[in-house]
Amino acid sequence: MTTHCTGRGLLKLVSEFVASTVFARRIRSLGKLTEDAILKSELEIVPYDPRWPSAFEAEAVRLRNTLGALALRIDHNGSTSIPGLAAKAIVDIQISVALPQPIAAYSAPLQAIGYVHLPDPDDSFCPFFHRPSQWPHTHHVHVVKMGGAEERRTLAFRDYLREHGEVAREYEQLKRDLAREFAPSDRESREAYARAKTAFIERIVAIALRGGYPREFP
Repeated sequence: MTTHCTGRGLLKLVSEFVASTVFARRIRSLGKLTEDAILKSELEIVPYDPRWPSAFEAEAVRLRNTLGALALRIDHNGSTSIPGLAAKAIVDIQISVALPQPIAAYSAPLQAIGYVHLPDPDDSFCPFFHRPSQWPHTHHVHVVKMGGAEERRTLAFRDYLREHGEVAREYEQLKRDLAREFAPSDRESREAYARAKTAFIERIVAIALRGGYPREFP
């Protein structure tokens, strides 16, 4: 069973949250999808698919072969990386690099395997890519600095949800509730949906970091 967005009633949930975190920056990037992509897309939450981890592994091999020494670490993140969690069927991948490089260092090889760069003011430290070029996307790639705050926060959230099933279920329910509130054909509504998720993520990230997450970190 899938859940679709149909309204705007939860904007007030996120008014007090600052939009300067890595999660908010990534959301702003996703908010820049073309109007055509938005009109064709749906904020659809589907049941967990046990094939998602293997889909990540297969893509990670392609990315390693393509980026070579640039990619120091490749991690499966986002909702599809949490066993049992319902999610949008998009495999999120985080690639850690030693130092930020010119966008061309990533975009040229990634374009060769079907990825498209979505320009953003924060490209200098967190460029974002997706494939295929048109919606629906199957893969999202976020490039971050090895050992940096963006890398740590993303992995902390993932690891915390993997170890705390009750929190993962709370997150899933939130996404389903939000999906019923927001209309997929409206840009403002989609961005509000994403910001509301960010509010939850920020709260859990703070708890996770205080608790020593991520468990394995260079």
